[in-house]
Amino acid sequence: MVLERQLLSVDDVWRLSHQPEHANKSFCLIKGELHYDMPPGGEHGHLVFEIAYHLRRFLEERDLGIGTVETGYYPAGDRHTMLSPDVAFISKSRAPSPFPKRFVPVMPDLAVEILSPNDSWQEARRKAETYLLKGTKLLWIVLPEVQGIEVCRASDDGGMSREFVGREGSVSGEAVLPGFRLEIEPLFASA
Repeated sequence: MVLERQLLSVDDVWRLSHQPEHANKSFCLIKGELHYDMPPGGEHGHLVFEIAYHLRRFLEERDLGIGTVETGYYPAGDRHTMLSPDVAFISKSRAPSPFPKRFVPVMPDLAVEILSPNDSWQEARRKAETYLLKGTKLLWIVLPEVQGIEVCRASDDGGMSREFVGREGSVSGEAVLPGFRLEIEPLFASA
């Protein structure tokens, strides 16, 4: 949902997100346009927990980088775009050191967005394109309604390629997280 149609920066979003009247809102910024989501529901929260758990277990065994949940990322040099993936990974070589207390000034290598009932496909794909154009290498859109994941990658022509993986399949970390595999069916076992 679009909140304001004025050109805003990541600094504006930081200030807004810390005002009491915005305590339960999650913001993102695309080309200076502020968008927000209401707090997610139970299924969404459970999926974030499950994916973050598997990612953390994988990262604990290797020293590859940092995993986050619901953290704001913006591309270096672009203070008018900020996205906060539900789950993300940023490699050790790209992660700022020390890791910032505020929004992270580089896009994650892997971003995971979980489609909530009030999200539109159009908005999810717009975000996916923004992630990929701004430096994210791999994006998963988790689709609870159909119990699958759409894997998005930047294509050679500057666009986006998409691949749907159903409930019986798995997604991999590809070159971003070599050796990482996430089975889809267990994510929806309690659904």
